[in-house]
Amino acid sequence: MSEWDRERAIDRVERLVETVANDVMPVPVREVWVFGDVALGLDPVDRVDVYLTKDVLFHGDADREAEFVDSHGIEGVGKTVRVEWADTHPEYLRSNASGYAAPEKCLAAHLLDEDEPIHLEVCNASFEDNVTQRLEGALARGNYMEILDPRGVCLWLEGRRSAEAFEKLQASEYAFPPLAGALEMLGADPDEATAAAEAVEQYRDRQDGATVRGDVV
Repeated sequence: MSEWDRERAIDRVERLVETVANDVMPVPVREVWVFGDVALGLDPVDRVDVYLTKDVLFHGDADREAEFVDSHGIEGVGKTVRVEWADTHPEYLRSNASGYAAPEKCLAAHLLDEDEPIHLEVCNASFEDNVTQRLEGALARGNYMEILDPRGVCLWLEGRRSAEAFEKLQASEYAFPPLAGALEMLGADPDEATAAAEAVEQYRDRQDGATVRGDVV
Protein backbone atom coordinates (compact mmCIF):
# COMPACT_ATOMS: atom_id res chain seq x y z
CA MET A 1 0.00 0.00 0.00
CA SER A 2 1.35 3.44 -0.92
CA GLU A 3 1.39 6.18 1.70
CA TRP A 4 1.89 9.93 1.72
CA ASP A 5 3.59 12.20 4.19
CA ARG A 6 1.13 14.45 5.99
CA GLU A 7 2.08 17.62 4.13
CA ARG A 8 1.47 15.99 0.77
CA ALA A 9 -1.87 14.55 1.91
CA ILE A 10 -3.17 17.90 3.16
CA ASP A 11 -1.95 19.65 0.02
CA ARG A 12 -3.83 17.08 -2.07
CA VAL A 13 -7.01 17.66 -0.07
CA GLU A 14 -6.64 21.41 -0.55
CA ARG A 15 -6.38 20.93 -4.30
CA LEU A 16 -9.42 18.69 -4.28
CA VAL A 17 -11.44 21.34 -2.42
CA GLU A 18 -10.26 23.98 -4.90
CA THR A 19 -11.43 21.80 -7.77
CA VAL A 20 -14.86 21.38 -6.20
CA ALA A 21 -15.05 25.13 -5.58
CA ASN A 22 -13.90 26.26 -9.02
CA ASP A 23 -14.94 23.58 -11.53
CA VAL A 24 -18.39 22.64 -12.71
CA MET A 25 -19.10 19.32 -10.99
CA PRO A 26 -21.29 16.55 -12.42
CA VAL A 27 -23.76 17.32 -9.60
CA PRO A 28 -23.91 20.18 -7.07
CA VAL A 29 -21.66 19.57 -4.05
CA ARG A 30 -22.62 21.04 -0.66
CA GLU A 31 -20.03 19.66 1.76
CA VAL A 32 -16.45 18.37 1.70
CA TRP A 33 -15.11 16.55 4.77
CA VAL A 34 -11.99 14.56 5.56
CA PHE A 35 -12.02 11.71 8.05
CA GLY A 36 -9.67 8.95 9.13
CA ASP A 37 -5.88 9.40 8.98
CA VAL A 38 -5.84 13.04 7.86
CA ALA A 39 -8.32 14.15 10.51
CA LEU A 40 -6.47 12.16 13.17
CA GLY A 41 -3.16 13.92 12.52
CA LEU A 42 -1.28 10.79 11.45
CA ASP A 43 2.01 11.02 9.57
CA PRO A 44 2.47 9.27 7.23
CA VAL A 45 -1.08 8.90 5.89
CA ASP A 46 -1.97 5.45 4.57
CA ARG A 47 -5.19 6.60 2.91
CA VAL A 48 -6.91 9.94 2.44
CA ASP A 49 -10.63 9.61 3.20
CA VAL A 50 -12.90 12.29 1.73
CA TYR A 51 -16.66 12.69 2.09
CA LEU A 52 -18.77 14.72 -0.35
CA THR A 53 -22.40 15.67 0.19
CA LYS A 54 -24.08 16.11 -3.18
CA ASP A 55 -27.46 17.37 -4.31
CA VAL A 56 -29.78 15.46 -6.62
CA LEU A 57 -30.57 17.07 -9.98
CA PHE A 58 -34.26 17.85 -9.53
CA HIS A 59 -34.35 20.23 -12.49
CA GLY A 60 -32.04 18.56 -14.96
CA ASP A 61 -32.06 18.86 -18.73
CA ALA A 62 -32.64 15.50 -20.40
CA ASP A 63 -33.23 16.89 -23.91
CA ARG A 64 -29.76 15.79 -25.03
CA GLU A 65 -29.66 12.45 -23.26
CA ALA A 66 -29.84 10.55 -26.56
CA GLU A 67 -26.64 12.23 -27.77
CA PHE A 68 -24.63 10.72 -24.93
CA VAL A 69 -26.26 7.33 -25.36
CA ASP A 70 -25.06 7.39 -28.97
CA SER A 71 -21.57 8.77 -28.23
CA HIS A 72 -20.78 7.06 -24.91
CA GLY A 73 -23.41 4.38 -24.43
CA ILE A 74 -24.43 6.07 -21.17
CA GLU A 75 -27.98 7.01 -20.24
CA GLY A 76 -29.14 9.62 -17.76
CA VAL A 77 -27.04 12.64 -18.77
CA GLY A 78 -29.21 15.61 -17.85
CA LYS A 79 -31.08 13.51 -15.29
CA THR A 80 -28.42 12.30 -12.86
CA VAL A 81 -25.44 14.41 -14.02
CA ARG A 82 -25.29 17.85 -15.58
CA VAL A 83 -25.24 18.25 -19.35
CA GLU A 84 -22.94 21.26 -18.92
CA TRP A 85 -20.42 19.12 -17.07
CA ALA A 86 -20.67 16.23 -19.56
CA ASP A 87 -20.04 18.64 -22.45
CA THR A 88 -16.91 19.98 -20.76
CA HIS A 89 -15.60 16.70 -19.34
CA PRO A 90 -16.90 13.81 -21.46
CA GLU A 91 -13.76 11.82 -20.59
CA TYR A 92 -14.97 11.60 -16.98
CA LEU A 93 -18.40 10.16 -17.75
CA ARG A 94 -18.91 6.91 -15.85
CA SER A 95 -21.92 4.62 -15.53
CA ASN A 96 -23.26 2.03 -13.14
CA ALA A 97 -23.87 -1.60 -14.03
CA SER A 98 -27.15 -0.64 -15.69
CA GLY A 99 -25.46 1.81 -18.05
CA TYR A 100 -26.84 4.86 -16.26
CA ALA A 101 -24.64 7.85 -15.42
CA ALA A 102 -23.37 7.37 -11.84
CA PRO A 103 -22.72 10.68 -10.03
CA GLU A 104 -20.29 9.17 -7.49
CA LYS A 105 -18.19 7.54 -10.23
CA CYS A 106 -18.22 10.71 -12.31
CA LEU A 107 -17.08 12.73 -9.29
CA ALA A 108 -14.29 10.26 -8.58
CA ALA A 109 -13.13 10.32 -12.21
CA HIS A 110 -13.04 14.13 -12.16
CA LEU A 111 -11.39 14.52 -8.75
CA LEU A 112 -9.03 11.53 -8.37
CA ASP A 113 -6.22 9.78 -10.19
CA GLU A 114 -6.56 6.01 -10.29
CA ASP A 115 -3.33 5.28 -8.41
CA GLU A 116 -3.88 7.76 -5.55
CA PRO A 117 -4.47 6.34 -2.05
CA ILE A 118 -7.75 8.21 -1.72
CA HIS A 119 -11.20 6.92 -0.80
CA LEU A 120 -14.21 9.04 -1.78
CA GLU A 121 -17.59 8.69 -0.06
CA VAL A 122 -20.48 10.38 -1.89
CA CYS A 123 -23.97 10.78 -0.45
CA ASN A 124 -26.96 13.10 -0.60
CA ALA A 125 -26.98 13.33 3.22
CA SER A 126 -24.64 15.40 5.35
CA PHE A 127 -21.63 13.66 6.88
CA GLU A 128 -23.00 13.81 10.41
CA ASP A 129 -26.44 12.48 9.44
CA ASN A 130 -24.95 9.67 7.35
CA VAL A 131 -22.57 8.61 10.15
CA THR A 132 -25.61 7.95 12.34
CA GLN A 133 -27.65 6.27 9.60
CA ARG A 134 -24.82 3.98 8.55
CA LEU A 135 -23.98 2.99 12.13
CA GLU A 136 -27.58 2.13 12.95
CA GLY A 137 -27.92 0.04 9.79
CA ALA A 138 -24.58 -1.71 10.26
CA LEU A 139 -25.32 -2.66 13.86
CA ALA A 140 -28.80 -3.90 12.98
CA ARG A 141 -27.47 -6.10 10.16
CA GLY A 142 -24.16 -7.03 11.77
CA ASN A 143 -22.33 -5.73 8.69
CA TYR A 144 -19.69 -3.54 10.31
CA MET A 145 -17.94 -2.67 7.05
CA GLU A 146 -20.84 -0.34 6.27
CA ILE A 147 -19.80 1.93 9.14
CA LEU A 148 -18.57 5.42 8.30
CA ASP A 149 -15.75 6.62 10.57
CA PRO A 150 -17.34 9.50 12.53
CA ARG A 151 -14.03 11.28 13.22
CA GLY A 152 -14.30 13.91 10.50
CA VAL A 153 -13.52 17.57 9.80
CA CYS A 154 -15.63 19.84 7.58
CA LEU A 155 -13.43 21.75 5.12
CA TRP A 156 -15.94 23.25 2.70
CA LEU A 157 -19.62 24.02 3.22
CA GLU A 158 -22.12 25.64 0.86
CA GLY A 159 -19.39 27.29 -1.22
CA ARG A 160 -17.21 28.45 1.69
CA ARG A 161 -13.78 27.05 2.48
CA SER A 162 -12.85 26.80 6.16
CA ALA A 163 -9.39 28.32 6.54
CA GLU A 164 -9.49 27.53 10.27
CA ALA A 165 -10.14 23.84 9.60
CA PHE A 166 -7.13 23.63 7.28
CA GLU A 167 -4.93 25.42 9.80
CA LYS A 168 -5.92 22.95 12.51
CA LEU A 169 -5.34 20.02 10.17
CA GLN A 170 -1.87 21.28 9.33
CA ALA A 171 -1.08 21.69 13.03
CA SER A 172 -2.67 18.31 13.91
CA GLU A 173 -4.81 20.07 16.51
CA TYR A 174 -7.90 17.89 16.26
CA ALA A 175 -8.30 15.40 19.09
CA PHE A 176 -10.42 12.31 18.48
CA PRO A 177 -10.87 9.11 20.47
CA PRO A 178 -10.00 5.68 19.04
CA LEU A 179 -12.61 4.44 16.56
CA ALA A 180 -14.14 2.02 19.08
CA GLY A 181 -14.54 4.87 21.55
CA ALA A 182 -16.13 7.10 18.94
CA LEU A 183 -18.63 4.37 18.07
CA GLU A 184 -19.47 3.90 21.75
CA MET A 185 -20.19 7.62 21.99
CA LEU A 186 -22.71 7.16 19.19
CA GLY A 187 -24.52 4.34 20.99
CA ALA A 188 -22.70 1.07 20.24
CA ASP A 189 -22.05 -1.15 23.25
CA PRO A 190 -18.34 -1.65 24.12
CA ASP A 191 -17.94 -5.18 22.74
CA GLU A 192 -19.79 -4.35 19.55
CA ALA A 193 -17.85 -1.13 19.12
CA THR A 194 -14.54 -2.98 19.43
CA ALA A 195 -15.55 -5.65 16.92
CA ALA A 196 -16.88 -3.01 14.54
CA ALA A 197 -13.71 -0.92 14.74
CA GLU A 198 -11.56 -3.96 13.97
CA ALA A 199 -13.73 -4.86 10.96
CA VAL A 200 -13.56 -1.30 9.61
CA GLU A 201 -9.77 -1.20 9.94
CA GLN A 202 -9.35 -4.59 8.27
CA TYR A 203 -11.59 -3.56 5.38
CA ARG A 204 -9.71 -0.29 4.99
CA ASP A 205 -6.33 -2.03 4.97
CA ARG A 206 -7.42 -4.11 1.98
CA GLN A 207 -8.14 -1.06 -0.17
CA ASP A 208 -5.62 0.14 -2.72
CA GLY A 209 -5.52 3.07 -5.14
CA ALA A 210 -8.45 5.42 -5.62
CA THR A 211 -11.80 3.99 -4.49
CA VAL A 212 -15.34 5.42 -4.37
CA ARG A 213 -18.62 4.54 -2.68
CA GLY A 214 -21.98 6.06 -3.49
CA ASP A 215 -24.75 6.13 -0.90
CA VAL A 216 -28.35 7.41 -0.85
CA VAL A 217 -30.17 8.13 2.41
